[in-house]
Amino acid sequence: MDARLQQYEDRMKKAFEFLESDYNAIRAGRANPHVLDKLRVDYYGTPTPLQQVGNITVPEARIIQIAPWEKSLIKAIEKAIMASDVGITPSNDGNVIRLVFPELTEERRKELVKDVKKKAEEGKVAVRNIRRDGNDALKKLGKTEVSEDEIKQLEDQLQKLTDKYIKDMDAMMEKKSKEIMTV
Repeated sequence: MDARLQQYEDRMKKAFEFLESDYNAIRAGRANPHVLDKLRVDYYGTPTPLQQVGNITVPEARIIQIAPWEKSLIKAIEKAIMASDVGITPSNDGNVIRLVFPELTEERRKELVKDVKKKAEEGKVAVRNIRRDGNDALKKLGKTEVSEDEIKQLEDQLQKLTDKYIKDMDAMMEKKSKEIMTV
């Protein structure tokens, strides 16, 4: 890989990782603790990630259990969950908070698959924009210090990189869609 293309590969990799983290937050039938990754809890006046104020477990397929390190945090954690887009009302027994995920309906599964496809398309557009930026930069290089043949080789490498990331995003989209539609 040419060093001049490294920055574009790094940007494409970031776009791929962003899509992957987005997919981790989408629940597919099973309770997935990653749906809580972006949640912040008011911990003595500081917004703190939920994972840092309690233990998160999945005791059953459709239940997430949160055991806060301090009992006084139960109300703050419940408030954060209610304010989030998780869409589940927490229940607590004074010691732990439970989130019971309802079974996904066929209609909801199809909506989630549409969302997954939309996110994949956004990721692929981001990768193509990075390729365009790279090609523009290569054309400017061509006017100064590099031969046309070398520019053509670099453009081919950039295209191969683009194809690889788009293929990987498509594969991840297929896998997530299949996971969502599996009952």
